[in-house]
Amino acid sequence: MRHRLFIPAATALLFALAACTQDELAGDNRLPEGEYPVVIRATGLSVEATPLAAPSTRASVDGDWQGVTSVALKMGDAVKEYTVTASTDFKSATLSRENDPYYWTSRDPITVSAWWPFDNADITQMPAVKVAEDQSKLADFQNSDFISAENRKVEFNNPTLEFTHRTARVTIELKPGTGFTSVAGATVSLVSLSADNGNPTAIKTYNASGNTYEALTAPQTVVAGKPFVRVELGGGTFYFRPQNNVVLEAGNRYSYTVKVNATGLTLEGCTIGSWVDGGGESGEAEDLGYNYDSNTKTYTVYNADGLMNVAELVNGGKTDINITLDKNIDLTGKGWTPIGTDYDNSYTGTFDGGGHTITGLTVTTNDEYAGLFGYLGNFNNGAATVKNVVMDGIQITCNHRSGYAGGVAGYSWGTIENCSVSGSVSGTMYVGGVVGVQRDGSITGCSSSATVKGTIKVGGVVGVQRDGSITGCSSSATVKGTIKVGGVAGQTIFGATLTACYATGNVNIEIDRTQDISGGGLVGFNDGISLLSCYATGNVTSTGSSTGHVHIGGFLGDNYITVTACYWKNNHEQGISYNRGSTNVTNVDGTNVTWENAVDAMNTALQKAGSEWRYELKGALPTLRKQ
Repeated sequence: MRHRLFIPAATALLFALAACTQDELAGDNRLPEGEYPVVIRATGLSVEATPLAAPSTRASVDGDWQGVTSVALKMGDAVKEYTVTASTDFKSATLSRENDPYYWTSRDPITVSAWWPFDNADITQMPAVKVAEDQSKLADFQNSDFISAENRKVEFNNPTLEFTHRTARVTIELKPGTGFTSVAGATVSLVSLSADNGNPTAIKTYNASGNTYEALTAPQTVVAGKPFVRVELGGGTFYFRPQNNVVLEAGNRYSYTVKVNATGLTLEGCTIGSWVDGGGESGEAEDLGYNYDSNTKTYTVYNADGLMNVAELVNGGKTDINITLDKNIDLTGKGWTPIGTDYDNSYTGTFDGGGHTITGLTVTTNDEYAGLFGYLGNFNNGAATVKNVVMDGIQITCNHRSGYAGGVAGYSWGTIENCSVSGSVSGTMYVGGVVGVQRDGSITGCSSSATVKGTIKVGGVVGVQRDGSITGCSSSATVKGTIKVGGVAGQTIFGATLTACYATGNVNIEIDRTQDISGGGLVGFNDGISLLSCYATGNVTSTGSSTGHVHIGGFLGDNYITVTACYWKNNHEQGISYNRGSTNVTNVDGTNVTWENAVDAMNTALQKAGSEWRYELKGALPTLRKQ
């Protein structure tokens, strides 16, 4: 396809758009139809790049835009070919389209994806990374590079799109060792590579200069002990086998210094750094503590450093990756930064603990969100899941005045299932043994035995449940707070449902002298839409007095909904202190009502509601099982 270049017009339009202000346009957020074409400044790759002395057909591998003529640009479901006009220093480029461009319809940011190269036969699909088997020629080496910018926001007043490399870059520097005086004329290959997406299992490298060889690979992990570097020299074939897994990630450059000895290859050093110069960490080949599967975007973590490294990846922008624990993880003595720092950088993948235990996680922070995860899911993409993880001996302290603290997550829009927490969780507002605030989503089959302490909206499992469901959860946590405090939940509101949950831990309420107080063995302030087949047995105590309303009950402090088949047995004579609902809760007195009676009634209600959960009485108190 031939492309018309219109550098002056595109560049002028780019600066014109960047100079527009809201005051110069329409009074509302709308823009005139077909009047403001989308023109984007492309950056990334590497600003440190130096252009090649001679023109190249495809030079993005060198960190610049020389040789890139067009990209596929996606907005919504539409994909169009946009012309690339590189800057004079090739460090940036203008993306534009002369005929039938996209147009700005408002001043709101747009979400776009772009990639290169693309398949002219089907421009709508970003091609899988597939590199050349023989990269010994410069053109084949360069043609193995893939670049993209995926689901990035572009601002109307600053239409900039940062690209990254989708390949990993490997550099091998040879040095003569024992038995060799020179390594000139060597043939260097990378072997034991993944065949995913039709990629070669061995790649012949490009002799970049002197004794330096380079190749581009698809992101992957080369398993420890497998041959990785093959050198053919002087009629012999030599291999380097790394002692640790080699994790090749997109956009990184891995530089190995390898000695060629008559007995084999030895690693002198390794650096992992920027695409252009490879600078960064140095030393022996690093054990990152995880393996990576590019097909499933899954990072399998096998030690504490691996979990911390993966947390850095998420917080650095890879928010949708999947994480699986392969071993128990001991974070004792490690400074932990929660995965997913806030709403705009929330974790949206799947974290599967595999039944393994995370021990000793410690967080003391002034940040807003604290837990194993800070922020899980969001309104636009709530498809985040955390499951099958045991958290033992955690110490979480959130000092933010309105922060969110939980053993698993500070704030969650996602799915949390089959998780347990022990240790301590403390904060000011929104404090829960498992989750500080659950928004939509679900918490299922989770338990807490932690000490949970806060001031406002404090619960053994969750501080606040807003909409969504909590099912099959239990708490033996000791819960301390002031306003809206409960053994399972401090507060439930809006469309929240609480089904088949129980609390056996004590609840202590430190009454503020001027505030309205809500405290209960199960929930402090209950205003969701359903409370079904739950019970509480922990004692509910209080200290102090207040001039406001003080509502403290053995089961609920304040209640505004229908309560079905629920029970309590503790130090309180009253199950619900302030009740605006249509029913009450039953006291298990051991005479008129026994736990056998309670189990039968709760299970009947669960069966009628179509729940998979059932109670069974094998000890002094009922426990839960899933059918």
